[in-house]
Amino acid sequence: MNAILFVTDPLSGLQAEIDATIGLMAASQDLGHDIWCCQPEELAVIDGCLYARAHRIRLRPRRPGRDHRWIVDPTWYDELDVALLDVADFAVAHLRIDPPVDDRYLHATYLLDLAGTRVINRPDGIRAVHEKLIALRFPSLCPATYVGTSVAALREFVGRTGTAIVKPVDGFAGLDVWLVHDDHAAMSLLESATRGGRRQVIAQEYLLAVAHGNKRLFLLDGEIVGAVLRRPDASDFRIGPPVAIAPVDAADLAIAEALRPILVQHGLTIAGADVIGGRLIEVNVTCPGGMHKTDALLGTTLSQSIVQHLTAREGVLT
Repeated sequence: MNAILFVTDPLSGLQAEIDATIGLMAASQDLGHDIWCCQPEELAVIDGCLYARAHRIRLRPRRPGRDHRWIVDPTWYDELDVALLDVADFAVAHLRIDPPVDDRYLHATYLLDLAGTRVINRPDGIRAVHEKLIALRFPSLCPATYVGTSVAALREFVGRTGTAIVKPVDGFAGLDVWLVHDDHAAMSLLESATRGGRRQVIAQEYLLAVAHGNKRLFLLDGEIVGAVLRRPDASDFRIGPPVAIAPVDAADLAIAEALRPILVQHGLTIAGADVIGGRLIEVNVTCPGGMHKTDALLGTTLSQSIVQHLTAREGVLT
């Protein structure tokens, strides 16, 4: 059927004005597809087939705002139907659960292994490729990095690099990210970041080039289909929303070329590579975002291009 399934967190918790999942829904609807949604808890295997207690929705009209947000109704969708459906009958199923990749997320991936249709991104690929550690496969492309729990080793790393960004291996959405300088506060911060040496963290050399922007490369089957600059806010060292279209340079192309075989091998169709000063920081594959914000701010059509690419591959009429 000419329908697309989105396996998501509760719709009531999504931010309709910026969420990339909703951008993909809107683009799919604009291209003539029926939109169905379910939560991981609404998946079930019956006689060897995966079923979803799915909700058919229709998004209400939206328009770009003056920044990276869309202007939407407070009630941004209408529910049209609820049905128990065989997931194999959908043209495409999107796995769009926000990280972390916890038990809930992992259990959903194992069920979606039985989907009988193409799942974006492929569940076994998400299990195989850690989005914060994949960059370490290419040490020549990423900044100096240490991964571990040892406070002493982390302190030595900070002393060697001068300043480091420290974040948990299982972190997400900018939570628990630390800017650690080579000073008297470093030990205390590192003890907190590692929870006294019990939590794995990633420490990366702080790149001064971040002042010029963190570049998000939007990758589709390993090819760059767009790029946007994001900058830290004056009051926060962490990266903010998109501010401008970014030019794609030779370093970006080299990063995409290195990543492409892994992304294609593992069915990680939609990915977002974060790059600072030509150095690869991480690769978002669990629920890649940023497209909807970029489309609102800059007038791009990233979400629509992605949907068109996916449905063309599956032979779905639009």
